[in-house]
Amino acid sequence: MGVDKELLKRLRQERQAQVEAARARLKALRAEMKQVQQQLAAGPATVPQIAEQTGLDPARVLWLVTALRKYGLAVEGDKQGDYYTYRLTETTAQTGAEKG
Repeated sequence: MGVDKELLKRLRQERQAQVEAARARLKALRAEMKQVQQQLAAGPATVPQIAEQTGLDPARVLWLVTALRKYGLAVEGDKQGDYYTYRLTETTAQTGAEKG
């Protein structure tokens, strides 16, 4: 069974717009994640504080912080008023310091 190169070429052309759109979304996600991590690298912060500093929507920040927590890159800290603070894990903070 050989690979039909013409079929693959046609599929690549047909799906080019979807692939480019997915790449653009991933690039935006990475930029947002980096903004949140930079804020947390400066010290513990609440979702509203991060949103204010980054200009991102608070709901989006909560989603990004939740993702960081899920993958062990951030942890929930003490409560500050009505909101919990979040901080990078020590491993994440050290890795970020080495890159910066």
